[in-house]
Amino acid sequence: MNLLIKTRIPMNYREILKGFNSELFLALKPPLMPLGLERFDGCKTNDEVHLRVGPLKQKWVSVITSDFDNDKECGFIDEGKVIPPPLSYWHHTHRIVKISENESEIHDDINFTTGAKVLDFLVYPALYLQFAMRPRAYRKYYK
Repeated sequence: MNLLIKTRIPMNYREILKGFNSELFLALKPPLMPLGLERFDGCKTNDEVHLRVGPLKQKWVSVITSDFDNDKECGFIDEGKVIPPPLSYWHHTHRIVKISENESEIHDDINFTTGAKVLDFLVYPALYLQFAMRPRAYRKYYK
């Protein structure tokens, strides 16, 4: 399934990417979601992020499989290598699109599956709610 959340920020796209660090990562955490950040290498190819998520502190490991920067956008892709059930696949593209010199749009473009369509539809609302909180968190962080 696909989930896409867009957030407009009044800042240069490359400056926004510079702010993608462990502090922002924790600021994006949904309020009621237990989350422990065990490792955050950064947002470049082969960097890793290790988490403990949820009340059971399940392990989540994402690897940055690609990063990009051109005249129109910059960003990176993280893929889940170790992800908690019921997820079986996670691919998250973080795009920061240039609108003008001092305005950009962050795209959280997520593809995921549990391996079962019915379960995907049940998981979707929970993921949507978590990511729907990001625009507010991004705006607060990038003030």
